[in-house]
Amino acid sequence: MKGKHRKMLTGPFMLLMLLTLLLPVWIGSPSAHAAEKSGAVYIIPVDKPIEQGLGKFMERGFKEAENMNAGLIVLDINTPGGRVDTAEALGIMIKDSPIETLAFVRGDAASAGSFLALNADKIVMSPGSMIGAAAMVDSTGKHVDDPKLVAFWKSKMQGAAEKSGRDGKIAAGMTDVNMVVEMPEINKTKQKGEIIALSAEEALKVGYADHISNTPEEAATWLGYSQDDVFKVERTTAENISTFLTNPVVMTVLLFLGIAGVIIELIVPGFGVPGIVGIVCFVLYFSGNYIAGFAGAETWVLFTVGLIMMILEMFIPSFGILGILGSIALVAGVVRAAYDTSDAFVSLGIAFGAALVVIAIVVILFKDKGIWNRFILSEKLSADRGFSSATERKELIGMQGISLTPLRPSGTAMLNGERVDVVSDGDFIPIDTPIIVIKAEGTRIVVQQALPV
Repeated sequence: MKGKHRKMLTGPFMLLMLLTLLLPVWIGSPSAHAAEKSGAVYIIPVDKPIEQGLGKFMERGFKEAENMNAGLIVLDINTPGGRVDTAEALGIMIKDSPIETLAFVRGDAASAGSFLALNADKIVMSPGSMIGAAAMVDSTGKHVDDPKLVAFWKSKMQGAAEKSGRDGKIAAGMTDVNMVVEMPEINKTKQKGEIIALSAEEALKVGYADHISNTPEEAATWLGYSQDDVFKVERTTAENISTFLTNPVVMTVLLFLGIAGVIIELIVPGFGVPGIVGIVCFVLYFSGNYIAGFAGAETWVLFTVGLIMMILEMFIPSFGILGILGSIALVAGVVRAAYDTSDAFVSLGIAFGAALVVIAIVVILFKDKGIWNRFILSEKLSADRGFSSATERKELIGMQGISLTPLRPSGTAMLNGERVDVVSDGDFIPIDTPIIVIKAEGTRIVVQQALPV
């Protein structure tokens, strides 16, 4: 009886022991809190280079989520990186958000993209994704060697990682090529000259990912949120257009067409098309930057004033003062409208150089229609056009007369009863000598001695 009674107690006892062991794991699992977490899930795509246009879009998404009392913001990341200053501002926004944030790395969270992910409360990666490779590079893709800049960016990355309890040395190794970082969890050591880029599985092992999921919806479910209220923040048409127009290549093309079109219309007026194309391109340039939040109303004013001054310079003598002031205003308007001053100068320089080539070709092809013809007397006051400086005496040619004075070679002769000033054709002609008119060029009457019949 006692043995049987002991067997009957053993089953419930073992079940109780198992539940006791699993309870902490179950309590610590995010999915265990599914019923406890409420609020909508807002998914914000971070699928473009990180610049001010993307920043404005993300700011709008965060404000919309906050206004709707969302419970979770998911950053759907797949970006090659971008501007450090923009990433820093966005990182502060993510870190200080009153709403829980989750970075879902769909593809690459490279460079500044990894910084955004590290500022989120949780990181979930999809299979085959990557995080890291955050060394600073310049516009040509070369590594930045400035120690101050490298140290600044490394400290930002390291601080973002340590905020979430991650190993700061790994984040530093994502930025500094000169560091040596050991990662025993994945049996790897970063050597000098290398930068750290982690796959999803590696990131999970070293603590740079909290979970692996296939979709942002799955990641939200893992964190304990329902999929019933999931909203994806979509870009507006204006934001899509702005993103396209603020692309550095597109900006350069717009500036080129704008400069070439306006100047061609000014120096070769009458066509209309170059002027319209030029103005439209400038409007697109400023509009794109205005929508993206780069340009203010002052940029339009500077550009308009500069254009007016350059037009006035062509008609009002100012010894170049209006032209210089107009050029300064135009350049200031274009540069201030762009997000990055150095990029704007590069785009403007390329556009201006290309425009000069096109303008030179147009000037050569349409040299007879240029505005300079208004300031050059091109009409010839020739006799065949009805112009004459004096009455011509063509009727005197062949007429005979007599010299009233010696012709040495000029003098006076009597022709058909009229005293006329004449010149000889080179020979001396005495007084009272018969003569004959051989040329009549305006007031110049040329004669020679008449031969006896």
